[in-house]
Amino acid sequence: MNFFKKKDNGITYFVDSRKRVERALVLGFADVVTVLFSTFLALWVRFDFRASSIIPRFLESAVKLLPINIATTVIIFIVFQLYKSVWRYASADEMLKIIGAVITEGLTLLVITLVFKISVPRSYYFFYPLFLGIFAVGIRFSYRFLRVLRGKGFFGKTPDDRKNVMIVGAGAAGNSIMKEIEASSYVNMTVKCFIDDNEGVQGKILRGIPIVGGRDEIPSAVEKFEIDEIIIAIPSASRQETKKIIEICKETGCKLQIVPGIYQLINGDVSVSQLREVSIEDLLGREPVKINVDEIAGYVKGKTVLVTGGGGSIGSELCRQLAKHEPKRLIVVDIYENNAYDIQQELKIKCPDLDFIALIASVRNAERIEQIFEEYKPEIVYHAAAHKHVPLMEESPGEAVKNNVFGTLNVAEAADKYGAEKFVLISTDKAVNPTNIMGASKRICEMIIQMMNERSKTEFVAVRFGNVLGSNGSVIPLFKKQIEAGGPVTVTDPNIIRYFMTIPEAVSLILQAGAYAKGGEIFVLDMGEPVKILDLAQNLIKLSGYRVGDDIEIVFTGLRPGEKMYEELLMSEEGLKGTENALIHIGKPIEFNYESFIKSLENLKKMADDNPQAVKNAIGEIVETYHPVG
Repeated sequence: MNFFKKKDNGITYFVDSRKRVERALVLGFADVVTVLFSTFLALWVRFDFRASSIIPRFLESAVKLLPINIATTVIIFIVFQLYKSVWRYASADEMLKIIGAVITEGLTLLVITLVFKISVPRSYYFFYPLFLGIFAVGIRFSYRFLRVLRGKGFFGKTPDDRKNVMIVGAGAAGNSIMKEIEASSYVNMTVKCFIDDNEGVQGKILRGIPIVGGRDEIPSAVEKFEIDEIIIAIPSASRQETKKIIEICKETGCKLQIVPGIYQLINGDVSVSQLREVSIEDLLGREPVKINVDEIAGYVKGKTVLVTGGGGSIGSELCRQLAKHEPKRLIVVDIYENNAYDIQQELKIKCPDLDFIALIASVRNAERIEQIFEEYKPEIVYHAAAHKHVPLMEESPGEAVKNNVFGTLNVAEAADKYGAEKFVLISTDKAVNPTNIMGASKRICEMIIQMMNERSKTEFVAVRFGNVLGSNGSVIPLFKKQIEAGGPVTVTDPNIIRYFMTIPEAVSLILQAGAYAKGGEIFVLDMGEPVKILDLAQNLIKLSGYRVGDDIEIVFTGLRPGEKMYEELLMSEEGLKGTENALIHIGKPIEFNYESFIKSLENLKKMADDNPQAVKNAIGEIVETYHPVG
């Protein structure tokens, strides 16, 4: 018979079932032998370990009981599912099942001997179940025990075959990771030590592995135990505490992995498969922005929502989070069909009941945008479509104007004409005192929003934030590619600084802004302290397991066209006003002449196809704070 696994004809199920039956039969045979040994071992122990001293009538009783004991034992073991458990992962639950089954067998033996008046020594009622239990546990746990021995380097498994691992955190998460490493033959790791700041556990042993000390002992323990990889298993730790631990670990040159978060522990999902590499986001050292989910759901639920640029890094995350708040319909507009397709397929799987529509269109095309608004009449609009790459826009300022400025104007006018309730513009800190075309074009977008808000019933607002870690075109993906290629990593200037936030934080701000919107505001996120790009590069190299300078070089290339040393989040004229969320602020709109602004836009539109200098001059007439550099 052919037993090759083939998933489309049921053979796989047959093969697996056959193997299960075979294993159960082998285990059943072992139990029969166990009953045989336990039966006579109980008498042998009772008569002082001398077979010749066993009273013949007791021996005859044991022989009579033997088939009964075999039958009852197998039946009881079946009832307690001792032939179904996966013994390579046997735990306390399986141990309790064995104890319960053995006690039940002992009570059954007592009832049978009393009912049928079979004479056995009183000690037999104790020794027989005891030996039966010992053998049953030994047989069933031996496979796991052998796997643990093999995992510790026995049976020809040399230390060179496995990575030496340190686990930071000797709590429930660390114990779960250790337990899986012991049990799995697919995890190529050997845990050498634990680190824990709790002085009460330091110096003790967890699952046979020493807890050598607190975080200060990490560097010396790495050297002593020749550690290759560090697993940070403290899902309940704050961002600040996690950052401090990572700062120590990254200096060791070891590969770092981390348990994602406390929700994994709550769900009981802490395992090796849940580990992820430590990322640069873990070094931001602050808690993520918290948002009021009820407020967001209050204005999104049951509404038709449109996201331009919905296939991009910000736009796609917007779609993911919006989908959770039960919109009536979610529409993505994107010029790049691959991006739109990716988010469409993702949400089809994750949110099968969502009414999701993906449309291919350019925000430059006013007629196409109006057609979309006329057909679908979105009530909430998130405008994320934009050109955002600073050096490229310096070379093609006309394209930045067409896409960013007039693309925004097209979508904003359509939102006004077809009665959208809210319009949220995705802006940038580069719009503040801009030194480049991209930033200046986004500042004009903010001015368009302010103007439209004065003339429309739609609530127009802008959301301004800094650099988004991991977004398309951001510095982190570039650094990662350079590190993978063996370097060098290029940094423009050793002193250049930027504000950073994660993609989920950026999207949280956008969603919360829609709830706070009264019209005309520019919402700004308090992103903490700015970060030096050089520090980011050095940390990313270290987190990748390399030494700065020795393995990967850092090369300074000089500021690029339009780039400045630092970014600002708010123009000095705007001022700040707080919101219910302490990390979200509102900038006061700057007054300007709308009629003059419209005429300037008309002039800019004419200049968009002219030479770059003419476009820059036209932009300078609109944005007074625009001071080009480079």
